[in-house]
Amino acid sequence: MSTILMDKKDEIIMKLVHYFITEENYNPIIVNGVKDEIWLENSEGPYRIVRINSNNIFNKEQLNYDTYKIKSIVKQIKKKTLSFNVDTLNILLDVNEDLQLEETKHITPVLLQDNDLNITNKGILDAFPDINDKLLKDTSGIELIINVTKDINEKTEKDNKLYESTFKPKKIIFTYLLAFLCIAMFIVTMALDGLDALNGVRTATLLKLGANNLLFLKAGEVWRLITYMFLHGNAMHLLVNMISLYILGIQMETFIGRYKFLIIYLVSGICGGLLSAALSKGLVVSVGASGAIFGLAGAMVYFGLQYRTYLGTALKQRVLPVIIANLAIGFLSSGIDNACHIGGLLGGFLITMVVGINGKSKKSERINGIICLLIYLAVLSYLIFFR
Repeated sequence: MSTILMDKKDEIIMKLVHYFITEENYNPIIVNGVKDEIWLENSEGPYRIVRINSNNIFNKEQLNYDTYKIKSIVKQIKKKTLSFNVDTLNILLDVNEDLQLEETKHITPVLLQDNDLNITNKGILDAFPDINDKLLKDTSGIELIINVTKDINEKTEKDNKLYESTFKPKKIIFTYLLAFLCIAMFIVTMALDGLDALNGVRTATLLKLGANNLLFLKAGEVWRLITYMFLHGNAMHLLVNMISLYILGIQMETFIGRYKFLIIYLVSGICGGLLSAALSKGLVVSVGASGAIFGLAGAMVYFGLQYRTYLGTALKQRVLPVIIANLAIGFLSSGIDNACHIGGLLGGFLITMVVGINGKSKKSERINGIICLLIYLAVLSYLIFFR
């Protein structure tokens, strides 16, 4: 059996990579144009980015250029993932001993020498207190390669299964059911108002069937916060909302899961109805699925932030511009209940925090979501029922 010899630097790199991937849930980033560097990312980690550089740095100019290169790459990551601050741990393995490492804003440099099998650097230990306990210690050569490869492959397989279960096509139920209920209720309005309902349903008919209105809510008819979502003012209103529901609904029911999707839809609609009523002073009669649909957009934003490595570009270039454009249209046009849209958007984001994203959301995040949602609902309820 042949023996594979590895220098100390390569062993340290493999052990560090093994630790950050298998123990701290970091994932490799493909960075074009770099050599002898490893970039790892974990949006929930104590450092968003861990960069391991084995290149020799022997003078101040090289050290300054290394810092500049990190800032340039991190800037690209920030744009792609819609992040404001990206704290980076810069682990250097080959730096001239005469050079002084200087910490800059959001970049923490650390030097590990070839004999640093026991890490003593305070910056690393503060962020990763168990690193010495979980670093592979008693393996080297071919045994080290086998162990590291095996563990990383197992971690990758687990991540791939989560990714596949999240994004693979699923049977859609509630999106179609909700659309059916909206269409069915519009047929009911046509039965009451005749073909005139195609151009505009009478306000009296909408109120009779469950439209949202501040005065009716104050009178105790809180069920209107549900029924108003399935009513529409005219055929064009229905058509636009059903197209939006089809596009967003299928995606979110696939990504989130059908029961979480239904909860998000209904809670978003309720939040939209509450804010609409709270700001209307009793003058507005509100109907339509758009508050709940904006809630799905809020859910998409939260989901995209959790999967920003994969969806950061789509979130920045497609989802957010569409949301902003639709809100702008609402502010510039008459007859559009933008308060309902905003209320649903915020409600959708918060309730998605509460129900969580499989394999992504932490218990602390869900608790924060519950607290924020309860405060949001309490404020809206106060404005309606106790002001």
